[in-house]
Amino acid sequence: MHGGRTRHLGRGGWRGPDWRSEWGGWRGGGRRMRRGDIRTALLTALEDGPAHGYEIINRLEERSGGMWRPSPGSVYPTLQLFEDEGLVRSEERDGKRVYELTDAGRAQAAERAARLGAEPWNTGSEDESDFHSLVRSGASLMVAAKQIAHMGDAEQMKRATAAIKATVKQLYQILAED
Repeated sequence: MHGGRTRHLGRGGWRGPDWRSEWGGWRGGGRRMRRGDIRTALLTALEDGPAHGYEIINRLEERSGGMWRPSPGSVYPTLQLFEDEGLVRSEERDGKRVYELTDAGRAQAAERAARLGAEPWNTGSEDESDFHSLVRSGASLMVAAKQIAHMGDAEQMKRATAAIKATVKQLYQILAED
């Protein structure tokens, strides 16, 4: 799906080429999480403190360097299950449901992280392929640019734009080399 084809985004309209197929599932790095992975990831993300669902999703995206962003459809039901199991408690704050680990939740987060690892998006492979290394680096760049766009001042945004343009130029120069 490349070479000018577009895809429809629902309410958002049309967008350019669908790079997900070419990049192996850009947002998720081509890897679907197992049910236990989402549990571990959410519990460890809540160790950073109370948060609402989208804050948790953003924490996980940042922790993974942009390689994994769980869907709300997997996050919210799991948080509800955690509440039913007594691993989290929630309360309404400023119109949003905020989740916080209980003592049982902290214990399970520590146990799961020790047993399964705290980063389910990390395959643990020491010999990461050049392709995946490049994609991971590109995703990290996207996350950093997004943070500057949301939190930076005008001067920081200008400097970041210049740095990205210089990087793009360098990448094309690499392709032009023999």
